[in-house]
Amino acid sequence: MASPPPSLPSLTLSTTVEAWIALSTFFVVVGISQWSSVLYSKVVKQHRPPRDPDEESTHTSIARPRANSGGWSLARLPLAAVNVFRVVAFRWTLEFGTYDLRVVDVFLTLAYIALLFGLTFEGVADFGVTRFNLRYWSGGAGRLAASQLPLVAVLGTKHNILSFITGIGYEKLNYFHRVTARSCFVLLLFHAGGQIYSSNRYSHHEPFFRLGLTAIVSLTILSIVSLRGIRNKAYEVFFYTHFITVFIFLIGAYFHTRYPAISFSSWIWPTFMFWAIDRFMRLARIVVYNHLYFAFSWRAKVHDATTELLSDDFIRVRVRRPAHLQWSPGQTAFLIMPSVSTFPLEAHPFSIMSVDSPSFRDGVIKHPARNGEIEETAEAVYDKELVFLINVRGGFTNRLKKVAAQNGTVKVFIDGPYGRAPDIGAYDTSILIAGGSGITYILPVFLDAIEEARKGSIQCRRLVFIWAVRDTSHVQWISDALYRANALTPTWLTVSIRIFVTRGGLPFSEDSIDPELTPDKESAHLWVIPPSVRMEYGRPDLKATLRGEVSTAIGSMSVTVCGSQSLTRSVRRALRFPVSGPYSILSGGPSVTLHTESFGYA
Repeated sequence: MASPPPSLPSLTLSTTVEAWIALSTFFVVVGISQWSSVLYSKVVKQHRPPRDPDEESTHTSIARPRANSGGWSLARLPLAAVNVFRVVAFRWTLEFGTYDLRVVDVFLTLAYIALLFGLTFEGVADFGVTRFNLRYWSGGAGRLAASQLPLVAVLGTKHNILSFITGIGYEKLNYFHRVTARSCFVLLLFHAGGQIYSSNRYSHHEPFFRLGLTAIVSLTILSIVSLRGIRNKAYEVFFYTHFITVFIFLIGAYFHTRYPAISFSSWIWPTFMFWAIDRFMRLARIVVYNHLYFAFSWRAKVHDATTELLSDDFIRVRVRRPAHLQWSPGQTAFLIMPSVSTFPLEAHPFSIMSVDSPSFRDGVIKHPARNGEIEETAEAVYDKELVFLINVRGGFTNRLKKVAAQNGTVKVFIDGPYGRAPDIGAYDTSILIAGGSGITYILPVFLDAIEEARKGSIQCRRLVFIWAVRDTSHVQWISDALYRANALTPTWLTVSIRIFVTRGGLPFSEDSIDPELTPDKESAHLWVIPPSVRMEYGRPDLKATLRGEVSTAIGSMSVTVCGSQSLTRSVRRALRFPVSGPYSILSGGPSVTLHTESFGYA
């Protein structure tokens, strides 16, 4: 890649600064919006009078009263505008088979691409080049791409300043990690192609040229294996390839940009710094939470994980709670199992199913036994251990399945917790929807809401819990938790628990329940579910359910869903217009907020 004109660095200095000014402004605006919303929720909860545990529920299925006798209330116009924005930005999607892209994601992706390419062309124009010159244009593209590498690194780490500024967790920012990385890849392809075409053949033997070529080849390989189809089918291949190719790319890019005529390596070494800070913080957490393992004493085995094969598709892993570990509902932890993983330090994220709550500590709960008598149980310990429900797929989970089949114990290192669940207690009505192993996210959020209701510190007056599972026997995995929740729920909180057994893994849809499906009578008599649980057989009609809840709700409503792409897609469709439209809001309907946690990779 031939050396660029001496004046070109000054050309691209302004474009890189402009790019970072635009991006920084955007992050600050998002942060103000996010943290204002969080602050507003806390203020609303604090100004609510505490509930009396013996207070009766005031919820009714009668249609809500309208805002005024005339039908519409113009005072609710700002709230209607906010809901229209939510529907358009977050619930309208572009669908490609099983792959969804929200309108907001599409808009931000196109805006970022337009920013990069616009600044690339603008920089050359400002330099005074009146006609297309491939060396100038490709050189500017390379420098602008290099300036974005620190951003790519930050968006891909677990501990990053952008999560603090914007209030958005790393798992949500990971989509934009891929967007920025692929945008930079396109710019670098343009840079490499332009420089190769316009340079002379002697420069191809220069070390800086070969380093740059090595870097772009590594990035090309990474871009191919990071495609969604490959990641889903061979995640471990992607994981190791990602680590190796990124390292080769950054080393090659650093020494390539140190060439005197380029002198742009100042954008490369911060990338290493951000990655190193993240790794150091993760290592520190692992040492603190798993320090007994490093003491090499007999007490280390106390923290080994126990495994249990619940079915052909699910494994339950129990880990004794580390001394200093605290977590919130909906958070995840990375599990490192050297004896199970292909690579000893390989980490896999799973939602923490247990609850860090004193109300759900070891205690006695009375419930009907199989013979119809009343029995007491204290089997589950919800705040003294970490419980993970793992869906068996391939690779790591398939190897763990072989250990669980023998009820084996494994050495496990905990890295976490990460993420943050929405504060559903700040809404008048909260609906929680889980599909399959999505219960690991939804159940602790549900139990935490019960705990907060006992304290009288939530605004929520109606709590709906919906779980769609393939087999009836799966319900017994959480039956004890449901009994506890039923016993601890205050009278003023209306709780509706509905479990749908799809039998055979039927896809989620908005269709009504299939009347031809019948329960498995033999398995249904092996255990007893709480009387408050409503068992239904077939696929959940999410459209009818959500519209029914919206039609009777007053105030604000939150809908939280965790499951497959098809389940999330059905919920988004159900909450579009006219359910959350201007007419519904202006006539006194609830303001609906949707929170999604989906399986798979975007």
